[in-house]
Amino acid sequence: MRNILVVSVNWLGDVVFSTPVYRALKAAYPRAMITVLAVPRVKEVLELCPDVDQVIVYDEKKSFQGIGRMISMAWALRQRKFDAVFILRRSSVRTLMTWLAGIPVRVGYADNKWPGLLTCRVDDRGCDQMHRRDVYLKVIETFGVKVKDRSCYLEVGRDACERLAAKLRAKGLSGDERIVVLNTGGNWALKQWLPERFAELAARLSRELGLKVVLPGAASDLERVRSIARASGVDPVILAGETDLKEMAALFKRAFAVISADSGPLHVASAVGANVVALFGPTRPEITGPCGQGRIKVLQHDVKCNRGPCYYLECPDNQCMKAISVDDVFQTFKVLKS
Repeated sequence: MRNILVVSVNWLGDVVFSTPVYRALKAAYPRAMITVLAVPRVKEVLELCPDVDQVIVYDEKKSFQGIGRMISMAWALRQRKFDAVFILRRSSVRTLMTWLAGIPVRVGYADNKWPGLLTCRVDDRGCDQMHRRDVYLKVIETFGVKVKDRSCYLEVGRDACERLAAKLRAKGLSGDERIVVLNTGGNWALKQWLPERFAELAARLSRELGLKVVLPGAASDLERVRSIARASGVDPVILAGETDLKEMAALFKRAFAVISADSGPLHVASAVGANVVALFGPTRPEITGPCGQGRIKVLQHDVKCNRGPCYYLECPDNQCMKAISVDDVFQTFKVLKS
């Protein structure tokens, strides 16, 4: 095969988990052009995957305004004459689109609506107990592609590293300091660690270990990050709202370690080779744990209700995250550091 399409998953962490798919495809078909069809929010992270040759953005919000837009994308895909498509997540619309595009080999998890649109159906039995990375790899393995390396990986470009270095210099960091990054956000509140504990941790890392603490995040995180910085009393560097995803990845690569709850940035950090301390509460590390190139320490306490993945977003006390103390994290970090 010379021309392969992969239909991506939709969330940052899941895209990181899918990176071994591209490595395995490139190893199996070294002369193939690998193109990924993806939603806009994950385009930047896919561009950090060295085995992805091209990204086609398909805006899922606009696409459901009418069948005409979907047919238009199918026609555009048809013009590219793909030999095969691997659909990493169950999706009736995208499966139909690739069928309309005339792609002769269509591999993926079948749904109940149009199971006959796939030429190779992947058995989803047991997938809810598998790591997400392995769920995505199962798609290509079912087709016969061998997977030698299951670790997740991303590569940070020189431009992003240089832009980050300039921003750190503007904050008074020369480049020689040992920095630790505290990623304080998360895509839903149930997975987030308490802000006051991040503040106390920042103070201990700075005062007891002499490390410079950096607080990244999106613009929407800025108020929380500033509150944590004030409460810490140690003047951490605030980068929330000041970096794009590629610069954030460069920050993780530059850092000695990243401490974060289960989130997209945690998995980006692990994939670029950072050492990570991962704080898990309602989710399960066997299913969504980091699996990158650096050293990994996972902290999770059994509070009974988190023995399986918990998605009770109205949880009244979030006891699974509260069970993780500042000293737990600090001592785990010291083990990572030794």
